[in-house]
Amino acid sequence: MKKNHIYTGMALSVFALSACSDFDEVNSNPLTANLGQVKVEYALNKSITGAQQDPHIGERIFSLTWMATSHMANPNMLSGITVGEGNDGWNIDYYRYISDWLNSANLAISLADTQLKQELSKADHDKASNLKQVARIWRVYLMSEFVDNFGAMPIKAFQGENTNYNSCEEVYNYMLQELKEASTALDTSITPSNDDKAYDHAYALNYGKWHKYAVSMRMRLAMRLSEVAPAKAKTEFEDAVKQGYISNLEDNFAVKETKGWEDLTGVMSREWDDFSMSATVNNLMVGLGGITSQEQLSKKDKKILEHIKPVNYMGVRYDKHFTLNTNDPSKGFFFDGLYKTIDPRAYSLFSIPGDFDDQDYAKYPSWREHYKKTDRNLFKTKDKKEEEKIVLHGAFTWNAPAPGDWGEVGGLNEFQNWPYAHPGLKLRFRNGTNSRIFFAAWESYFLIAEAAERGWSVPMGAKEAYEQGIKLSFESQGLQQYVASYIQSDSYNNVGTSVKWDHTTAAPSTKMMTMVNGYTGAQEQYEYHYPVASKTLYGKNLNDHLSKIITQKYLANMPWLPLEAWNDQRRLGLPFFETPAVEQAITTMPSLNKSNYEEQKIAFFPQRLKFPSSFEQSSPSGYAKAVKLLGGPDAVSTPIWWAKH
Repeated sequence: MKKNHIYTGMALSVFALSACSDFDEVNSNPLTANLGQVKVEYALNKSITGAQQDPHIGERIFSLTWMATSHMANPNMLSGITVGEGNDGWNIDYYRYISDWLNSANLAISLADTQLKQELSKADHDKASNLKQVARIWRVYLMSEFVDNFGAMPIKAFQGENTNYNSCEEVYNYMLQELKEASTALDTSITPSNDDKAYDHAYALNYGKWHKYAVSMRMRLAMRLSEVAPAKAKTEFEDAVKQGYISNLEDNFAVKETKGWEDLTGVMSREWDDFSMSATVNNLMVGLGGITSQEQLSKKDKKILEHIKPVNYMGVRYDKHFTLNTNDPSKGFFFDGLYKTIDPRAYSLFSIPGDFDDQDYAKYPSWREHYKKTDRNLFKTKDKKEEEKIVLHGAFTWNAPAPGDWGEVGGLNEFQNWPYAHPGLKLRFRNGTNSRIFFAAWESYFLIAEAAERGWSVPMGAKEAYEQGIKLSFESQGLQQYVASYIQSDSYNNVGTSVKWDHTTAAPSTKMMTMVNGYTGAQEQYEYHYPVASKTLYGKNLNDHLSKIITQKYLANMPWLPLEAWNDQRRLGLPFFETPAVEQAITTMPSLNKSNYEEQKIAFFPQRLKFPSSFEQSSPSGYAKAVKLLGGPDAVSTPIWWAKH
C-alpha cells in the first residue's frame, strides 16, 4: 500500500500556524475589513476563485483524498484514506482554506446588505440584490462541501458570531431553504456590465444560469436525503425541478483552469501525482455498452489492435502474485491485452500504456521518463533473484489492481504499484487547459431519472431522463457516434450491470471464461463470479434501474466530481466498490480481515474526514459538541447523517 507522500515539513507547518486557531478563524468576523474599500463582486470573486483549490490544497484534498475515496483513480497510488488512514495535516489545511472561502462568500452577502440599506439608484440596487443572491447560492455549495466532508458545521459561522456546530440535518434544511429563497429573489432579466462579468469565473454573472445552478443544486441536495428523510427529499425535489434546471452543456457550472501556481491552476496538475485507472472504474467499464475496441481504436497502429482479446478471455492467472483477499471480481489476473468491448469513455479518459503516439498521453513527470518503463517483474521470493523473475509487459494492456494492503504478495509484484504500466488519466485533464466542472447537465437528468424511479412527480420518465444523461455525457467527450448502439446494449460489465434501461435481468452468478496459467503457460477454463448482490452494500440486484442510473452518473462525472461520486457511494452503496485487499491486518481498518472481505460492511469504506486536531486543541468544548452531533466517534469510519448506516 502506497503511503501518503506529502509529509515532509507538515508537522512543523501545523505548529507554525498563527495564534488564531482554525476554530476562531471559522467564526471570525468577515466585516473587519474597511467596507469602503471592498466591493461585493470582489469578495464573491475571491470565494469562487479560491474554491478552485490552488495546487497546495488541490493536491491534498481533490487529488489525494476525493479521487481516492471515490475510486475515480487507483487509491493505492494516492493516499491511505481508502483503508481508514486519515491525514490530520491535510485536514488542518483544508479546514483553513474552506473557512476562507466561506468567509469571503459571507462578506459578499454582508456588503450587499450594507449597500441595500443605503439610497441607491435602481440599477445599483438591482445589482447589489442580485449579487447577494449569487453569493447565497455559492455559499450553499461551500457549506455542502464542508458538511459532506466533516459531517457537521456551524451554520451561523462566517457571520461574526461565535457559534456552536449544527447537525448535518440542520445544515441541509438551511441550505435547501437558502437555495429556494435566493433563486426566487434572483432577477434574471438584469444584464451585468462587461467589467462586472470578469469577477465571476463560472457564469460571468449570467443570472439566468445562476438560477438554473441553484435549482440543480437544490435537486442534488434534496436527493441526498432520500434514505434518511424521504418525504422531505420528495417535497424539495418536486418543487425545485419545476423551476428550470441545468439542462444543456452550455449551462454547466465550470471554471476555466490555468497553468502555473495560483487558485485557478489545474486541480490535478501536479505532475508527480498518479491518476491511474482504479479497479472500480475498470470493473464498471469493461463490457459495458457492447462497443468493440476494434471499432473505437480503428485508427490506431496495428500493434495496438493485435492486442485486443476475445470476449470470453479472462487474462493470465498469477494467484501467487496478485491479491486474492478482496471481492474484486477480476482479482488474481494480469490482463495481457485490451478488452473486446469496453465503455467508449474508457479510451477517452485514459491512455493505453505504451501508446506514446497518443498526443493526449500524460508523460508525467516531465523531468523523468518513467512513463516509458511499462515492463515490470514478478519474483518468486523476496530475495528477488533475477533468474527467477517473470516479466510482465505492460504496453498495450489494460489493468487496474485493487486497492488495499497487498502484504507479502505485493512485495513480490512490481507491477501492481507501478502506475506507468496502467491506463492513466489523459493529459487534457491534467495540464491546466480544461475547465473544472462543479455541476453538469447530465447530473440533472440522472437526478430526475432517480426521482422518477422513486415515483416522484417530475417532468419526464425515468428512461427518457436516464438516456438523455448518457447522451449528454457522450456528447461532452465527442462520442456521439456510439450512443444509439450503447443505450440498447444488454451486455453486462464485470459487476453485472448493463446499459439498456429495459434489461433488468440480474447477471448469472457465474460464467465460464478462458485463461492462461501464468506459471505453466497452459490454457485453462476459469469460472468467473459476479458480485453476490446480497453481500454488497447496496444489497439488491446490481442490474436494477437505480444501479444503472448511479453507474452512468458516476462514469459521466469522471474525473471532475469525485466528491459527488463518494457521496452517492456513501448514500446508496452504489456503484459497486470492491473491498480493499487485506493480505495482512490493516491497523486503520481493523474490522476488515481475510474471513469477511466478501461480505461488505460500511466500515470497509471511508465515510468522512476527521475534524482537524487544531479544532479540538483550540476549543475542547466546541469540539466535544461537534463530535456529539456525529452520532459516533470522530473517525473516518463514522457515517454522516444522510449516509447508509
